[in-house]
Amino acid sequence: MRITDSPNEIGLDVRVLERAWRLLEEATAANRPRAAALGIARGGVALAPRYFGRQGFAEDAAPVSAETLFLVASITKPVTATAVMRLVEQGRIRLDDPVAEYVPAFGTQGKERVRVRHLLTHTSGLPDMLPDNVELRRAHAPLSTFIERICQLPLDFAPGTAIQYQSCGIAMLGEIVHRVSGIPLAEFLRREVFGPLGMSDTYLGIPEGSVDPDRGRVAEVRLPPAMEGSDWGWNSPYWHALGAPWGGMISTVADMVRFGQCMLQGGELDGVRLLSRAAVDVMTRDQTGAMTDIPAALRCRQAWGLGWRLVPTHEARYFGDLLSPGSFGHGGATGTVMWVDPVSEMVCCLFTTEPLEESERLLGQCSTVIAAAAVS
Repeated sequence: MRITDSPNEIGLDVRVLERAWRLLEEATAANRPRAAALGIARGGVALAPRYFGRQGFAEDAAPVSAETLFLVASITKPVTATAVMRLVEQGRIRLDDPVAEYVPAFGTQGKERVRVRHLLTHTSGLPDMLPDNVELRRAHAPLSTFIERICQLPLDFAPGTAIQYQSCGIAMLGEIVHRVSGIPLAEFLRREVFGPLGMSDTYLGIPEGSVDPDRGRVAEVRLPPAMEGSDWGWNSPYWHALGAPWGGMISTVADMVRFGQCMLQGGELDGVRLLSRAAVDVMTRDQTGAMTDIPAALRCRQAWGLGWRLVPTHEARYFGDLLSPGSFGHGGATGTVMWVDPVSEMVCCLFTTEPLEESERLLGQCSTVIAAAAVS
């Protein structure tokens, strides 16, 4: 994938784009967020990323650079979904198979009717987080314990009758990949996604106690009060190592622009075919709109593909106001967003270190300005 320093070369008005850069410069100068990185591509060519602020809260923290890694939080979810779709197109998983077919312990308390498709579309009836999520993290529980607890949960509603954002469902997708492929999700992604796409700075978990210098490259996230002073929060070695399928990926904007460009091009990048065009089409097509047991008002407020949030949506202000219908993307609680607009042929990744509650307005403003920069 070619990189250019010239916005005009890829049909972006530099005068408009400078507004987004100024927004990020002003915000990081005020330490809200402390760090930010912006990657954009158009027409298959990437614009050289821009970096803002410092990667830690100490006065002498290193400036954000191409070496800085970001905890992207829930942008992990569509990547986990991509691992599932690799196995779907190989005929090893079927979307309408019961989850309990792959994880028998899951088939209790009404969960026998939950299908793989329900997990991918946030329609399973599972909650977002486990009731004892914080207690498990305080105890530095392994992923296997989270899976055991999820398998014991009752559902909040019958599968396919409502939409409820569910990290627990994405955790189960990671476990399905593990059981079907015979290797943990983190290793599957390294072999099957990150390696082939040249995403050399992307990890689902950096081993705890690792002497790898990559650990020192991760930008420090401003913690919400519940995580302050803890050894299990977003900045902890425990969380960086856990490799949560729902929110533990660490990456750069440059790497994730490559991933987004692969999706935009129907599953292929630089001569490497990651997914079939048919698989990408299914992932980025409205799946929840056809689920007639879901109330129409709810289906209108948010639309989901398989792992991807779709535009239009009333639930994700970080997409801004100008993305074309049919665009897709995701956001993350650590203050991150990525989106792909097939009409303008644009990919955008904007990562910060300010929790989404505080940064969503800035992410949306920048997304709007960046979308407006497309002039030809």
